[in-house]
Amino acid sequence: MKTSHLFSALVSAWLALVMAAPASPLSVSQGRASQRAGTRLVDVYYDIGGGTPPYTVTLQGSLDGGTTWTLPVTTVSGNVGAGVTAGTNRLVTWNAGTDWAGQLSTNVRFRVNASDTPPTPTGFALIPAGSFSMGDSVDGEYVPVHSVYVSAFFMEKYLVTKALWDSVRTWGLTHGYTDLPAGGGKATNHPVHSINWYAMVKWCNARSEKEGLTPCYTVSGLVYRTGSSAPVCNWSANGYRLPTEAEWEKAARGGVAGARYPWGTNTISQSQANYNASGTSYGNLSGDVGYHPTYNDGVFPYTSPVGSFAANGYGLYDMAGNVWEWCWDWYGSYTAGSQTDPRGPSPGSVRVVRGGGWYGLAGLCRVALRYFGYPDYSGSSMGFRAARSSVP
Repeated sequence: MKTSHLFSALVSAWLALVMAAPASPLSVSQGRASQRAGTRLVDVYYDIGGGTPPYTVTLQGSLDGGTTWTLPVTTVSGNVGAGVTAGTNRLVTWNAGTDWAGQLSTNVRFRVNASDTPPTPTGFALIPAGSFSMGDSVDGEYVPVHSVYVSAFFMEKYLVTKALWDSVRTWGLTHGYTDLPAGGGKATNHPVHSINWYAMVKWCNARSEKEGLTPCYTVSGLVYRTGSSAPVCNWSANGYRLPTEAEWEKAARGGVAGARYPWGTNTISQSQANYNASGTSYGNLSGDVGYHPTYNDGVFPYTSPVGSFAANGYGLYDMAGNVWEWCWDWYGSYTAGSQTDPRGPSPGSVRVVRGGGWYGLAGLCRVALRYFGYPDYSGSSMGFRAARSSVP
């Protein structure tokens, strides 16, 4: 991905702009900012061209003259996000009255980030670059809530199915991947389960090689194909990999801030996800009780076909319930400071899992909830979906 941080705007009483030289071949220029009279809306204009459109554009704000970019520039509209085309006088409008009510500063600056990305792979969704508030702002359990900037990446729309696992595994077993397990699956269109973290990352490498992509994971400089070693990830590779914990949460939120669940509300029902609806805590609607009646056939596990429920705002399915999803990160404590593309602590002993599962209660399905497992653990509630870095 080619990225340009192309101009900054100094807003003193909401007006003024300082330009920096654009990069080539993608360029952003002619930036200017102004506050709409009598409102708390700030308009930022720019020209964009070159590179390979369409572009992904994000707007960031700084409270300290550009040293850090932590101003909550969240409520934006206009020519921002994915799909921006080349042209002049492109407009992004920031609602400062919502994000930063009653505040003024002579040290505020804006930064427009623009990138041109390759076409979205089949079966994936482009998660646009930008900042979000990571952590539990509803129930206050997973704190501190902190600002995280995540670069654009691709997230698989569906959990990896048993059919897809089997197809890649069959190829891998004849191409140096000697210990990929068979795994479990209720049916070919249900999520694969009972596979551990090591097997998943090796499978991601096999899938990459099978499709002629660059594998992400290596051990001692060699493509990771066998064994139970902690690999190194090449984040600039175009192959398949596990999402980071930050990527997973940003994707799960679907572009909506401050909600418990992926569909952007604080309530959950079995019309929205496959989970255990015992109890009424964490917004569980009282009309649902126990395991999902559609999938409770008396034979464990009670998984559901992938995509059985509505997608979230990014077009992702089953981000709550069905099976837990392994992430890349070792599990560690949150810090209060803002971060850019965090990838977890190192070293560690347990890896992050997210999203809850068919047996879990409503509280385990929250987008902010963090859980963990030993990387050699496999169980009927453990699955995953792949991610890919947004690189040409």
